[in-house]
Amino acid sequence: MKINKLYMIVGVVVMLSMIMTGCGPATTTVASATSVPQTTVPPTAVPPTAIPPTTVPFVPISLATKDCSYGGEFKSVEAVDQYTVKFTLCYPDPTFLDKVASPIFAVYSSEYLKQTGGTGDLLDKPIGTGPYMLKEWDKGNQMVFVQNPNYWGTPAKNATLVFRWSSEAAQRLLELQSGDVDGIDNIGSSDFTTVKNDPTLQLEIRPALNVFYVGMNNTFAPFDNEQVRQAVAMGIDRQRLVDNFFPPGSEVADSFTPCVVPNGCAGNPWYTFDPVKAKALLAAAGYPNGFDTTITYRDVVRPYLPQPGVVAQDLQAQLKKNLNINAKIVVMESGTYLDSLYASKIGGLHLLGWTGDYPDVTNFLDFHFGVSGSAQFGKHFQDITDALTAGAKLADDAAREPFYVTANNAILQHVPMIPIAHSGSGVAYKATVQNPIVSPTQNEAFAATYIQGQDTFVWMQNGEPLSMFCGDETDGDTARACLQVMESLYRYKSGGTTVEPALATSCDPNTDLTEWTCQLRKNVTFSNGDPLDANDVTQSFIMQWDDSSPLHVGRTGAFDYFSSLFGGFLNVPQPTPTP
Repeated sequence: MKINKLYMIVGVVVMLSMIMTGCGPATTTVASATSVPQTTVPPTAVPPTAIPPTTVPFVPISLATKDCSYGGEFKSVEAVDQYTVKFTLCYPDPTFLDKVASPIFAVYSSEYLKQTGGTGDLLDKPIGTGPYMLKEWDKGNQMVFVQNPNYWGTPAKNATLVFRWSSEAAQRLLELQSGDVDGIDNIGSSDFTTVKNDPTLQLEIRPALNVFYVGMNNTFAPFDNEQVRQAVAMGIDRQRLVDNFFPPGSEVADSFTPCVVPNGCAGNPWYTFDPVKAKALLAAAGYPNGFDTTITYRDVVRPYLPQPGVVAQDLQAQLKKNLNINAKIVVMESGTYLDSLYASKIGGLHLLGWTGDYPDVTNFLDFHFGVSGSAQFGKHFQDITDALTAGAKLADDAAREPFYVTANNAILQHVPMIPIAHSGSGVAYKATVQNPIVSPTQNEAFAATYIQGQDTFVWMQNGEPLSMFCGDETDGDTARACLQVMESLYRYKSGGTTVEPALATSCDPNTDLTEWTCQLRKNVTFSNGDPLDANDVTQSFIMQWDDSSPLHVGRTGAFDYFSSLFGGFLNVPQPTPTP
């Protein structure tokens, strides 16, 4: 609680003053609320003394690095006053607002973060500022959300929101047709016409701001050989896959980033299908008779991959026919698959994709191939990381273009993955649904979607959320669930990719885009009644940025989004030198 704790004030102020004046780590200056001993007072409890209620003075917290040699983007984050937060960056970032608008960077109650230790109940029992609260999570079955009575904005149209899930597109459509659910995600490729011609349903097309790819980890043989990776790239008929297994509106990917994104297609197009040349290249690499490998995937339908099983089987057949590669198919549970992949533990070939969070090339390339990008492809390539680092610092698309030409051409040479498709996808609703929403980033927020005369809205998606703490997640189904409860400083406009203020009324940059000062809304409370202030924002970012924070825990502790989009963590332990 932020009030009625007068008996703690003296101890807190003394402790914080000691922290702010003491000697911290060599690279940091920190005044952190996590250093304050935790005392929990039940909401109905009365302090031990009969002192009248009073307001606890606001003591701002901050974290700063003395220099930027650690390699990341953040130089400091500080609560300037109760309703002002300032971010100082090591280099300009024209996409800063696009990044912080993601539900990955939602704002949490600093008290609740301390109470949970950055894990535990934080993962399953979120406390947010959004229009809904999570009432019940029946694992394996459904999630039930209810209106947040403390919501600062327009109240949710529905008293209750229910999330259900099924990995089978046919099952989702059957549930919709029978009236058991009101909206479904990712219509099966063969069901677009069925939905379009059904007068009881309505079809919403999601723009193809995504990519499906076949990845390879270069720390596992034989994919540690660049010629092998190039041969596989030439030996897959990508057009066949798109024509047979992807919905209307899909296209073969000539680059990792969709061409609709500025500089997404900069550079040379991808390899054309040439099995003869592919076989010759494989032989030159030392594998004239092919080799044995695996194709690993999760059996979860995504906007970028509507039919994972049949695509895996067709790839298996193509590899055998075109390159004499024997590929065993391995199916993994979704959470285990993502955790293992991002920990660089899966060899062979793997199937995955990406739906953009914002329409900038940094969201696609930096997360996957940047200096602190995903570990799923093994070791990074310096010619790629150098170009991406330089391009990300510029605001003008024309000035950025040469760097993305270099980066895309280097990706073409090194082949960390094979881009297959930018897939069209669809969302279906009952015809009676008002304000049906579809987001190119999968960020469907349902507070304004409803059926007249109905107080419950039921949504069915592809998979169950992995947790309700999205700071440590990368899964789209998980992010959508978090979005109903949690809010960030900014948010994406409904159904679009442009951003608008949310918990902040504004975030204003300096002239060179290295400082962003955010003014918070006043009179905003979390669903448990805690008022929002600048320390909540600051602590929410510190817990992700600072590897040494006791709150840097989450579900896996990976925090892949932060490290990939903001260049890495502070205070990462250095490996002990080998004698």
